[in-house]
Amino acid sequence: MSAEVDDGRGPADFKVSRGTRDKTIIEMKLAKNSHLKQNLAKQTDIYQKASDAQNAIKAIMFFSEEEEGRVGGILKELKMTGSRDIVLIDARRHNKPSGSKA
Repeated sequence: MSAEVDDGRGPADFKVSRGTRDKTIIEMKLAKNSHLKQNLAKQTDIYQKASDAQNAIKAIMFFSEEEEGRVGGILKELKMTGSRDIVLIDARRHNKPSGSKA
């Protein structure tokens, strides 16, 4: 696993590989990113091709209900809802039990 891998078209956040035939690009995004829609539509595909990666995972972190709704709307618009390559990370503090109380 390598971080900030630059294969010529800009640095991908992570590249995970098991040899030359099994590579995956991982892009981490904040839901509040003003370019989220554009990045989801184009950026990861560019990095995937530059790295000759077979797979790409887009991880999107949200911190509020509003951000979650924004991401849902963007994914719906891009027809990516339910994609196995999209990982949503709920980073809200108020909806989880304390680790010491769980």
